[in-house]
Amino acid sequence: MNRHIPGALAELGHGEGVLVYDAGMPIPRGPRVVDLAFRAGVSSFAEVVDGLLAELVVEGATAASEVREANPGASALLDDHFPKLELVSHERLKELSAGARLVVRTGEARPYANVLLRCGVFFQAAFQELCR
Repeated sequence: MNRHIPGALAELGHGEGVLVYDAGMPIPRGPRVVDLAFRAGVSSFAEVVDGLLAELVVEGATAASEVREANPGASALLDDHFPKLELVSHERLKELSAGARLVVRTGEARPYANVLLRCGVFFQAAFQELCR
């Protein structure tokens, strides 16, 4: 376990961004960075996304439209997890990533394996569950 992840996740608030990115995407200046890259492919994009989704409530996700053609595996993973995935150009995703509160670098070596998650509110989901 990476000791920095729990603390970084605990600091996130509603609407704040978490960028999960591959080994090739430039790291934006400003946000807190947790580097999970060990070597090419480790930690994978899928592992990190799955792990974060187990801990976060996510109300939206944005990825680069280029993922559709360049990386069908990452594209399918994003579609499975985010039915309302917003697609923008890779350049626009890089611009948006500068506003993220947290960036998590993976060791993913396939192109365009990046997603900007928008945090939801955990107590809203808990409240809805209690009301069932």
